[in-house]
Amino acid sequence: MYILVLSHHSYSQDIPGNLKGIVDSLLSKIPKDYQQIQTILAPFNNDSIALRYIEQRSTTKKYLSGETYALIELGNIYRELAIYPKALELYQKALERSTEADNIEFRVYALNMLSTVYRRTDAVKSALDYSQEALELAETVIEPNIELKKSITISLNTIGGIYQMLEQYDLAIEKYERSMALQKELEDKQGLAISHQNLGECYEFQGKLEPALKNFRKALVYNEIIDSNRGKIICNYSIAHVYVHMGKIQEAITILENNLLKAISLSDQKIITTIYINLGWALIRLGDYDAAETNLESGLSLATTNEFNSEIAEANKFLSELWIKRDDYQKGMIYFKESRKYEERITNSLNLRYVNDMILRYESQIRANQLERLAEENESVRLKLKNNRTMLLIIGIFLILLVGILYILYRQSQLNAEKKLLTLEQSMLRSQMNPHFLFNSLNSIKLYIINNEKKNAVHYLNKFSKLVRKILEASSQREISLAEELETVALYMNIENIRFSNEINFVIDIKDDIDTHNIKIPSLILQPFLENALWHGLSSKDGAKNIDLVVKKGKSGFIEIIITDNGVGRDAAEKIKDSKVLKRKSVGIDITKERLANFSRDYENFFHVDIIDKFDDDTNAIGTQIVIYIPTI
Repeated sequence: MYILVLSHHSYSQDIPGNLKGIVDSLLSKIPKDYQQIQTILAPFNNDSIALRYIEQRSTTKKYLSGETYALIELGNIYRELAIYPKALELYQKALERSTEADNIEFRVYALNMLSTVYRRTDAVKSALDYSQEALELAETVIEPNIELKKSITISLNTIGGIYQMLEQYDLAIEKYERSMALQKELEDKQGLAISHQNLGECYEFQGKLEPALKNFRKALVYNEIIDSNRGKIICNYSIAHVYVHMGKIQEAITILENNLLKAISLSDQKIITTIYINLGWALIRLGDYDAAETNLESGLSLATTNEFNSEIAEANKFLSELWIKRDDYQKGMIYFKESRKYEERITNSLNLRYVNDMILRYESQIRANQLERLAEENESVRLKLKNNRTMLLIIGIFLILLVGILYILYRQSQLNAEKKLLTLEQSMLRSQMNPHFLFNSLNSIKLYIINNEKKNAVHYLNKFSKLVRKILEASSQREISLAEELETVALYMNIENIRFSNEINFVIDIKDDIDTHNIKIPSLILQPFLENALWHGLSSKDGAKNIDLVVKKGKSGFIEIIITDNGVGRDAAEKIKDSKVLKRKSVGIDITKERLANFSRDYENFFHVDIIDKFDDDTNAIGTQIVIYIPTI
């Protein structure tokens, strides 16, 4: 790479011999259109020294369009090398010069380039601001030229990319297809390559692997035609990514290894980082854990150095999976927590709220503009219509606006519900993986080791590791079978029983020939109720300590899960808790109830919990009973 900060005298001897004459000719004609300048200066677009010379000469002659062109092309060089702060500086300066020159074409171009860099660095707010400004400015031109049409496609692709980031894939696909229609009109092969790549990513996120693969291959064909090395590498690792999902692991690894060398030769840090991480993921699926670790650590190191937050989160996620497969749950949890930290940073709630507000404003503005144009086109006809027809038109417009507003509110509600559910699931995992439970369980197993009870130590250590694995696996799923949930709570009760000196009699009774494998329930909902029974019902009780878990058929097609303990009862437990200096706060049941309420809305089924206090004939408390109603349809 050339050293860019040089004086005219230090680089003048290195500029191409014919450039001085070309620049002199350009300055004599002073064209303002991008295409006219591009025709003359295109051979020097990848030569940073030549571009600096063009910038300096243009500045001296106060030729703002020439200066803007050079600044944009210099910014493109830094952008392709992923040196984003320098690229932003150059694009911002180009925007200032184009505004000063009152050149809409260059202003739109500079705005789009600023948006592209902010999009690549996950600065969603700024990316959306600049792309919307670029699109609105370009659409003020009644008869846009080819370059402005290209800029419109770039803006549409960027807005589509932001919808894609928010997982609104249908909206994103709509923007990409609108952009693609214009690109076909322009025969813009590079733009078509980008649009097909983006469409492929949307379909892959939707789990539609065949359409995704079809679009990635089309993107690769266009990149072959335009001979874009960077584009070809991106398409190939995207194809490899789909292959891993399809189980074609060895084919994916071969593609990734071949393209890693090509990416290194381009010095594009983000692509290199992505390939290392994808290669590590594929090697995990292949079972080659040592090679997977090497590649994932390389990707994590590059991502950390370059502050690629999305890649840091993904690398940590796969490293967590790797160490869990190696049965090192401590390391697995460390990487898992690190991944969660960066995911939360990326999806910062304030940023997402701002973006959603901007989307609503943008979509509302589009509809308002469409209605305004419609009204203008029909103005002459409207004057000839009778009063009743005019009223019908107004009603129709009102209904369209009402439907649009209701749809926007519905989408907003969906996004809020999904965010709330994610928060509940994270809270549930924290509740399940309580550090006190983990450390106390390990201390109990350590006592077996100290007392030389090797068989007990190995027995409970195996159960503990299996429990941790099941909790981690279940936490990534919205629903699991009742059989899996019962197996998990059985392991949990085994571990907790160590601390009660095996005094707890825990029995699972499945009645009515119920097939628990075919019953789906929200993951990890039973443990909080069992924990409550143990620590509030039985821990302060003398004598026999029993917990019975019964699964039976209920009324109206429901399955009833009944958890009964013979503890001291809720009132006595509350008094005991109030008298303790250190109070054990249980939030798991509240979280579980809220999760069940959310599942009721999502699946249009009714999940319900009853808590029943049990008394003997003399009204003395003899325990507590929990009844969970699970729909079977």
